[in-house]
Amino acid sequence: MSFELPSPSTTFEVALYDGAKIKIRRHGNPAGPRILLAHGNGFATNAYYPYWRHLLANYDLIVFDFRNHGENTPVEPSNHHYEQLSRDLERVIQAVRSELGEKRTAGIFHSMSARTAMKHAIEIGWRWDALVLFDPPDVPPQGHPMYATMKIFEDKLTEWAHSRRRRFAAVDELMAEYLASRATRNWIPGVHALMARSVLRKSPDGDGYVLVCAPENEAAIYAQALTLDLWPRANQFGGPVKLIGADPNMKGGPATGPANQALGQEGGYDYCFVEGTGHLLQIEKPEECVRLTLEFFTKCKFG
Repeated sequence: MSFELPSPSTTFEVALYDGAKIKIRRHGNPAGPRILLAHGNGFATNAYYPYWRHLLANYDLIVFDFRNHGENTPVEPSNHHYEQLSRDLERVIQAVRSELGEKRTAGIFHSMSARTAMKHAIEIGWRWDALVLFDPPDVPPQGHPMYATMKIFEDKLTEWAHSRRRRFAAVDELMAEYLASRATRNWIPGVHALMARSVLRKSPDGDGYVLVCAPENEAAIYAQALTLDLWPRANQFGGPVKLIGADPNMKGGPATGPANQALGQEGGYDYCFVEGTGHLLQIEKPEECVRLTLEFFTKCKFG
């Protein structure tokens, strides 16, 4: 199977506070309610197409990548940290409103972007009619039963990212790495190639391809997870929030599964998990993830 993305109906760039830019792409039904959707650390929103293609008929879908990811040009200094990402999200929200008008809006975010959306909503302001968070890798306070497990998880990811290969002669080389990895083996057919295309750009020196998100930037986000102190209760948000996690019972699954189960139960969230999925659940079982998303939208009368 091969995935070909539709052409966006509208594109525009959002200038950020430090001179970086984020490319906004509009898809779907412009008459429908608006959704803003973004990706996890080191990934890119285009690769989540197997999930978001199911939203195109009924929603005004705004997809974008955070700084130093996806379709954006990496910048120096990178300012690649959660405080800046939260400010970037606010800038994107306001720019979309200015460019496309006011409208009922939901956010759908995964992993790094989900954690950014949580920090943004609590510290900057609630901007949503509904917010869907897919498997945010939040680390509980020290002393919590899940703290040590999440610390090991984030430390291992930090070490892995620092040693990650950044240059490839061809896109197919990264696709082969994804196909060979245990962590990505459950992605549906065709996504390994789509992800490889989405996270690489032609090397500025003309020699092959390089990761859009440099390994040191990816590693910095993993490492910062341990310093965020982000374990909020659902009632700290200004509106309806859905927390959808990886399978907490899956043998060999990521630590984020049981961590989100603990957060959901302790924090009073509208929480569920997708059975048999790891951290990239939207591209492992996209139809089930869409079903849960739409059920939540119906529940909170968004649509």
